[in-house]
Amino acid sequence: MGGDFAPDSCINGAFLFSKKNPKAKFAFFGDKKKILPLIEKKKLINQTDSIVNTNQIITNDIKPIDALRKFKNSSMFKAIASVNSGHTNAVVSSGNTGALMVISMILMKTINGISRPAIASMFPTKKSEIVMLDLGANIECEIKNMIDFAIMGKIFSKTVLGINKPKIGLLNVGSEILKGNNQVQKAAKRLKEEKNIDFYGFVEGNDITTGLVDVVVTDGFTGNIALKTAEGVSELYTEYLKNSFKDNLYSKFAFLISLPVLKSLWNRVQPAKYNGAMFLGLNGIVVKSHGRSDANGFSSALSVAYEMCENNFNEKIILDAKKIFK
Repeated sequence: MGGDFAPDSCINGAFLFSKKNPKAKFAFFGDKKKILPLIEKKKLINQTDSIVNTNQIITNDIKPIDALRKFKNSSMFKAIASVNSGHTNAVVSSGNTGALMVISMILMKTINGISRPAIASMFPTKKSEIVMLDLGANIECEIKNMIDFAIMGKIFSKTVLGINKPKIGLLNVGSEILKGNNQVQKAAKRLKEEKNIDFYGFVEGNDITTGLVDVVVTDGFTGNIALKTAEGVSELYTEYLKNSFKDNLYSKFAFLISLPVLKSLWNRVQPAKYNGAMFLGLNGIVVKSHGRSDANGFSSALSVAYEMCENNFNEKIILDAKKIFK
């Protein structure tokens, strides 16, 4: 029931996802009077394992601690609890990010050795794709958190992206060794000493899309700003491009000629394709869909969760963490 366009975007997204993954099963959590007609309209009943009625909604203005204590009959709380109990394999939500993180942490707990979970997502680059974390779970980070993020990013890059020896970069205001605040400097020193990490060094914001490294590590404050800025720039240039083709008759004709190329470009860089941020470091799979996501975006978030389940990602990260944090 969370997100700007819920529950329609969630159920319509599930429908789009189901067409590519007919064997997938869904458990829907929310106001049954609202969601059942949508499920029936999209003919998702055959792929629906269960529909759990809830009478509380965690809106974006609710504090995470209040969500944990006072909203135990919300769609978010019950969905997370279902993963924790083993009834479902992963939870996908467009709701309140802070609440999703806190409830998931309390119910699922973090993997042994990991102090805090991190929000991670994939970014398109000139070469392929990279993973970046943290994107907003931890506004203030200790050095230990940054090391954990680097290790989790490395495991994700190996498991999901298939990169044998991922290069780790630490986001900074410059690539020079003396740049950055005290926290970043200390984190870099520790990362250089970490035997389980191939540390590249500092990377700048404009290095993210070059594919210079495979994993970009940062604190949640900086990471969230970088993410939102990238989304904003993408939307801005999309709008510029649309308006340019509306200028005159010649530009409209040029649009028709270049349509196949534009479609190919859009399919490669559209934000909806990269929707679905993972909460890494938990004893369970939790994927956060953007609050403004439409059906396409929510479908992408479901694909992320499904792929993590198919690849036994959490089992692998737990196994690797045991080796590293022994």
